[in-house]
Amino acid sequence: MHILLGVLLLLNALFNAVVWPRFYARVAKDPRARAADGTATAFLRVHAVLIGIALLLALVSAVAGVWALIAG
Repeated sequence: MHILLGVLLLLNALFNAVVWPRFYARVAKDPRARAADGTATAFLRVHAVLIGIALLLALVSAVAGVWALIAG
């Protein structure tokens, strides 16, 4: 069971590490991301925070996945 859990957590971490940075690139290019003077808008800041949290959870999943594989 530990091996299945570890693999699942590592797959989750990999998915998040691949998807969210690409999504951020699209959000950053969106016209709503910058104001006329070039400063970041709330649209960009909110998405950056959400993506940061998703990547932090990916890191936690990766660590827990490795731990589960070692413990199993």
